[in-house]
Amino acid sequence: MGAQAGFKLTYSTMFDPPPALHERFEAALARVKARLGAEYPMWIGGAGAAAAEQFEVRSPIDRDWLLGRFQRGGAAEADAAVRAARAAFAGWAATPWQERVRLLRRVGALIEERVYEIGAAVALEVGKNRMESLGEVQETADLFYWYCDQMEANGGFVRELPNDPLPGFVSRNRSVLKPYGVWVVIAPFNFPYALAGGPVAAALAAGNTVVFKTASDTAWSGWLLAEVLRDAGLPPGACNYVTGGGGAIGAALVAHPEVAGITFTGSYEVGMQIYRSFAGGPYPRPCIAEMGGKNAAIVTRHADLDRAATGIVRSAFGLQGQKCSATSRVLVERPVAETLRGKLVALARAIRVGDPTAKEHWMGPVINRSAYERFRKCADNVAEHGEMLVGGEQLRDGPLAKGWFCAPTVATAPFDFRLWREEKFIPLVLVGEVDSLDEALARANASQYGLTAGFYGAEGEIAQFLERIEAGVTYVNRPQGATTGAWPGYQPFGGWKGSGTTGKAIGSFYYLPQYLREQSQTVVD
Repeated sequence: MGAQAGFKLTYSTMFDPPPALHERFEAALARVKARLGAEYPMWIGGAGAAAAEQFEVRSPIDRDWLLGRFQRGGAAEADAAVRAARAAFAGWAATPWQERVRLLRRVGALIEERVYEIGAAVALEVGKNRMESLGEVQETADLFYWYCDQMEANGGFVRELPNDPLPGFVSRNRSVLKPYGVWVVIAPFNFPYALAGGPVAAALAAGNTVVFKTASDTAWSGWLLAEVLRDAGLPPGACNYVTGGGGAIGAALVAHPEVAGITFTGSYEVGMQIYRSFAGGPYPRPCIAEMGGKNAAIVTRHADLDRAATGIVRSAFGLQGQKCSATSRVLVERPVAETLRGKLVALARAIRVGDPTAKEHWMGPVINRSAYERFRKCADNVAEHGEMLVGGEQLRDGPLAKGWFCAPTVATAPFDFRLWREEKFIPLVLVGEVDSLDEALARANASQYGLTAGFYGAEGEIAQFLERIEAGVTYVNRPQGATTGAWPGYQPFGGWKGSGTTGKAIGSFYYLPQYLREQSQTVVD
């Protein structure tokens, strides 16, 4: 992003931005705040669409801030969106891939042009700090560019093959990857722009048409993506945006017989339901489900403890622990455990919690009342079964009383305590002592999840960690984040085991072909 020549915003570089970035964000925030509270339609078949009922989206920072009113869609709106996408499919699939790429690069450029205003809206809606919010929006532009680059690098996924060795005939062969049809994208609240925009970009680049739905808590972010796609000149029906509850419009999209494929990002429980549904129909349909994580950071007795503590705190409490890649388990060798705990406590106490759109606040609120109450229950359970080292409180003083603010929490508990296993999406990290790297690896791998993992130790230990850890994304000796911070073109992002259904990673060389199916073509002259 063009805040300053030579500065590229990624999750690794966001800790020391140029002053111009802050100036532009604050100006955009003022503009965005001046027009809060509007009503927004769905976008179906190239036109706005209303439902019989609407719902409000309010900021988790201050519940008095009405961000907008959105349409409470249901089965009828889901059907209309799928039918619009189906009607547009033949034309979009037949559009030369070079033209699709041109339009989608225009989407990326428009996102970059609007990065500050979209970033301000994401900050208000999700409760992210300004750097996380800007990072997410810029990441979305980079994902559009990345999948366009992959279409080009692979020549539209058309490969000429050798002719059959037939005397008297010329038998020409080739492999062609073709789109499936209507693709549904269901995005989560924590990355409502990138985890809608990334799959939408891949599906569209491949020639599918799309219906996408963001979480109800973050419907505004979805509208801002739909607006960019509209303004970039995509044909009507190529990409449709719907809003409403997961149990209503979301379930209707999953069950719709005209849906050819789906990308879902969210909980393990819902992801597995969708996966089973898509496998259990008259024929299996592709389901890319990116699910949860219970991510471990391993710290050996040879680690740089300052680097480890910095990376753990950034990954445990960035976005208030609401990243699927957040560090929620720390496994530290016994000789350095007390020292590491002390450093984690000191760093957690130093975190500035408050309105995350303000420059001075690094940590904001959790997303809603449900998350707020879940934090309280988990903190009470930790206090009963383990030891609270720092935090554990809901923060209610002054302006914090109007939002869903929780203290960054570091605790210890026996390894049989259930919070070592369960993903909770709250700012709470458990620290446990181990006797060896072997034990740490065994405990890290003893999880149904396998999303991200971090390691801090000696050079001679790195190979063992990388060889044995069961995770799709790994980081070694990384102060920028123990388990978080993937960026398109730098770190592909995807999980193993219960964290993902495909073993292929977002922003990788292998992701885009999942939105295509192969046809072998033989023509005899």
